[in-house]
Amino acid sequence: FKGGVHPPSCKEFTNNKAIEAASIPDIVIIPMQQHIGAPCEPIVNVKAKVKKGQKVGEGKAFVSSPVHSSISGEVIAIESRPHPSGDKVLSVVIKSDGQDEIYEGINTFGDITALSPEEIKKIIRESGIVGMGGAGFPTQVKLSPPPEKDIDTLIINGAECESYLTADYRIMLELTDEIIFGIKAVIKALGVKKAYIGIEDNKPDAYQKFRDRLADKGNIEVVSLKTKYPQGGEKQLIYSITGREVPSGGLPMDVGVVVQNVGTILAVSNAIKTGMPLIDRVVTVTGSGVKEPKNLLARIGTPFSDLIELCGGFNGDPGKVIMGGPMMGLAQKDLNVPVVKGTSGILVLTKEEAKHFEEGPCIKCARCVDMCPISLLPTRIAHFSKMEMWDEAEEYNALDCIECGCCSYICPAKIPLVQRIRIAKSEIMARRKKK
Repeated sequence: FKGGVHPPSCKEFTNNKAIEAASIPDIVIIPMQQHIGAPCEPIVNVKAKVKKGQKVGEGKAFVSSPVHSSISGEVIAIESRPHPSGDKVLSVVIKSDGQDEIYEGINTFGDITALSPEEIKKIIRESGIVGMGGAGFPTQVKLSPPPEKDIDTLIINGAECESYLTADYRIMLELTDEIIFGIKAVIKALGVKKAYIGIEDNKPDAYQKFRDRLADKGNIEVVSLKTKYPQGGEKQLIYSITGREVPSGGLPMDVGVVVQNVGTILAVSNAIKTGMPLIDRVVTVTGSGVKEPKNLLARIGTPFSDLIELCGGFNGDPGKVIMGGPMMGLAQKDLNVPVVKGTSGILVLTKEEAKHFEEGPCIKCARCVDMCPISLLPTRIAHFSKMEMWDEAEEYNALDCIECGCCSYICPAKIPLVQRIRIAKSEIMARRKKK
């Protein structure tokens, strides 16, 4: 694909660290909004006793996803709590009873062959599975395209192109067979005949492991991708693997493709094999600002501070804590925010690494234009955003921006291009809703 950048990998902090199960937290905070779409409504009350895997929030809209308790214990509050997005979100707060009892309604669903496509999609929906690469789009919605959309290809995103993050890499190495099981389930749910697993060529051991396991599976192909950011973007991944180009304003389904992250596929596998809904995920806790970086299997709702403590605490005074990676992650102002379904990593930077650069004037070098993987004009859109010229920003296709951050990364003047484009997108969407 066109453009893209090559930031330092920084994966050496954790790429050789096997996944460790984090200890059960004393308290979990389960936000009712962990996905794109309508928020859930709590279906438990304060002082209610809940068990691991029990549904505590129900999403009534089609584009929504239920949430479940990740521990057993007592509901001690239902209130707005800080969320990694920066907002306050209605949350169910549960205090652990130390028993970790499993909810009685949890039952395995057995073999894929005994399940119909609709049954698989229902399991995915009831298990609260969403896109775990960060976007959080409800998975059952992606697997239910309109009848007029002819889907013929499934792509599994194993690129993990963000610097520092290694959660996907470790699950590909350690849980290969479980991921393959999940791929087969999604192939059946979609009714496609061909699937691809895209893995960047800086992960040769993961690539080879899937090649070995899939030697006799002709409908699932492993593809080695050039290591380049943002190789894991949906549109970039589709083009790299199939040569198909998603049109401006379009979706992958417009070119017959559905893309799922490997973490999402693993959650599908776990839901079918064990009956357990999405109550945990692998989180990479990493960076120079933490003493012992790790890949942790953490319960949804665990406060960030708990995971940082499990990694030995801060290595000096932190300069910045980010959910996700340095390119697309969200800086945090409160370490009591919980791990949510889209928390792929917690990155701790030192003060030196997080130092602020003064913005200079644009020198019209066009580096941001050359590096934009969507072929936009970032400097123009950012200028329109700064001047609050929202119509002009929309005319320059601001909504096509995938917010990868390549423009801000490459800008010699240190202009916060992607941040301004993000503001423009928010304003354009808000204006559309009012019409």
